Amino acid sequence: MPELPDVEGFRRVVRESGQGRRITGVSVADPGVLRGVTPARLRKALTGRRLTEPERHGKWLVARTDGPAALLHFGMTGRLLALSADDPPAPHDRVTFDLDDGQQLRYRDQRKLQGLWLAPTDADIGRIIGDQGPDALSLTRPDLDRLLEGRRGRVKSVLTDQAAVAGLGNLLADEILWRARIRPARPARDLGPEERHRLADAMRQALRSSVRAGHVPTRPSWLTGHRDDPEPVCPRCSGPLRRDRVSGRGTVWCPRCQRDGD
Repeated sequence: MPELPDVEGFRRVVRESGQGRRITGVSVADPGVLRGVTPARLRKALTGRRLTEPERHGKWLVARTDGPAALLHFGMTGRLLALSADDPPAPHDRVTFDLDDGQQLRYRDQRKLQGLWLAPTDADIGRIIGDQGPDALSLTRPDLDRLLEGRRGRVKSVLTDQAAVAGLGNLLADEILWRARIRPARPARDLGPEERHRLADAMRQALRSSVRAGHVPTRPSWLTGHRDDPEPVCPRCSGPLRRDRVSGRGTVWCPRCQRDGD
């Protein structure tokens, strides 16, 4: 499932392979991924436009041009790839942007839970993205304190609420809380100063490593490296990991390491 590090990787794809290039054509293989725009309007709006510096906020990618912007959200299975026009299309290539150097940017998505929007103005970008919290990558310790202050929800629910903090999904939230030794179901407002300090450090470390990798790593030293094992074991204490649901989300945590008040 694409989270902030994945979308930051897709932003780099646009910057390194598309920025400064002119869009010479737009092919829509599946209009089902378009949101609020027809294939003809998308093609007319973007063909001939030059890609400029791309932006990201949370899980949203803003592919800016010298005219309208294309907004992409990747849902659970979406990707953005830079390929040669000679590369054969894949079954789940939904929208293809032809560039003037013979390369293509392809929006590929199997499940089509989100998609692509057209934003003629900055006001439209804000309207489409909606109520988003601060980007998790730029979150400071004072920001985190304000975020948690007075929250009644469980700490994992707060971290994965895009209106509270943008960019964290299930994998990152579990990884961060495991690193911080905080139980995912713990009420957010009950966290003490030391726990908040650990949470801020864990978030910063996990995000920096994940952004460098372009995804949430599945390293042996990470919780994410073990969450899908048949009998998952904590890489820190070697105790058994537990699978629960927190606010409807599948959650993996260590009952030995992540205890209240530690």
